[in-house]
Amino acid sequence: MVSFFREKISRRDFVKKSCQFLPTLFFSAPLVSFLLEKAQTKEEVLREAMFYKKLEKGIVECEVCFRGCVLRKGERSFCRNKINKEGKFYNLVYAKPSARHIDPVEKEPQFHLLPGSSILCFGTAGCNFRCRFCQNWHLSQRAIEEMDYYEISPQEAVEYALRKRLPTISFTYNEPTSFYEYVYDIALVAKKKGLRILWHSNGSMNPEPLKEILKYTDAVTIDLKGFTKEFYEDVSEAQLEPVLQTLKIIREKKVWLEVVNLVVPTLNDNPEDMKRMCLWIKGNLGEDVPLHFTRFFPQYKLTHLHPTPVETLEKAHAIAKDVGLEYVYIGNVPGHKYNSTFCARCGKIIIQRIHFTVLEKSIKDGKCKFCGNIIPGIWT
Repeated sequence: MVSFFREKISRRDFVKKSCQFLPTLFFSAPLVSFLLEKAQTKEEVLREAMFYKKLEKGIVECEVCFRGCVLRKGERSFCRNKINKEGKFYNLVYAKPSARHIDPVEKEPQFHLLPGSSILCFGTAGCNFRCRFCQNWHLSQRAIEEMDYYEISPQEAVEYALRKRLPTISFTYNEPTSFYEYVYDIALVAKKKGLRILWHSNGSMNPEPLKEILKYTDAVTIDLKGFTKEFYEDVSEAQLEPVLQTLKIIREKKVWLEVVNLVVPTLNDNPEDMKRMCLWIKGNLGEDVPLHFTRFFPQYKLTHLHPTPVETLEKAHAIAKDVGLEYVYIGNVPGHKYNSTFCARCGKIIIQRIHFTVLEKSIKDGKCKFCGNIIPGIWT
């Protein structure tokens, strides 16, 4: 059976696979010619970028994120995914995901969006950050030419989700900002079919493209990687301020938001910085925005560090609760007490989890089954 998702193969591989059947056929020059003709790579269809400015002499300026890459003809953006072709700006990874999986929604993490449900996830090559701790560096820190990919149109992606009865499509693994047009076009089709849209981002979109995609978005997970300018610059080659702006806009547009802070030993685990971050979240986003403190494991360029001590995560949890945040989680520690959701009023467990698995739900019509407290989130 032919796979629903068409993986790109070379001309040589196509002929090799096809020749497996030749013993049962009459071997002839016309047959070989036919196979070679079918194996030709179809002409690449590039999607023109949505947010960019044409400057003089064929130069373009990308406007989708804070970097504002200014590119001459033939040059690529910092995220590796966009190119200036004769004065027009194109996305090179459109409809070419290098990762597609069905995951539990808790893996994003999203704990207040249809808990226990599965999501269809897509990721591509490229990212506009250079995080030294990236767990998906094999995707985010490579160009499309360096990896295999599938050819999946927006329509095919939505059809597959519907066929598998998956309520949500998620864009994750690498940075959705770097494949914005693919996210946008899938979202347009998905919303017409009643599906939900989720994306997990570093929070670096400029306000205009952010507000546009939020029109078709149900939930967002944002990585707030630290709370100092120095951490963002030194560890991620990025900036903190655009992320804070993004968080405010998402909240203002009333799109469901959850925040993740990967706690990296010696780099962003200062208790005072954590307290400032939690106070900022409470004052600018609200006390009911879920915050996930996630355990770091040695990855990519930080393999010399040790995993985050569980005690550090528990101290961070205590800081957030003392500040007044209502829904605080500890992630990447399977079986920990704070994998679960507790009612902010009565303190009882209303969603019991072990890591990504939901064991029991005590929420009815968006309320705590025990005390009737309204629990923020998307439950139906």
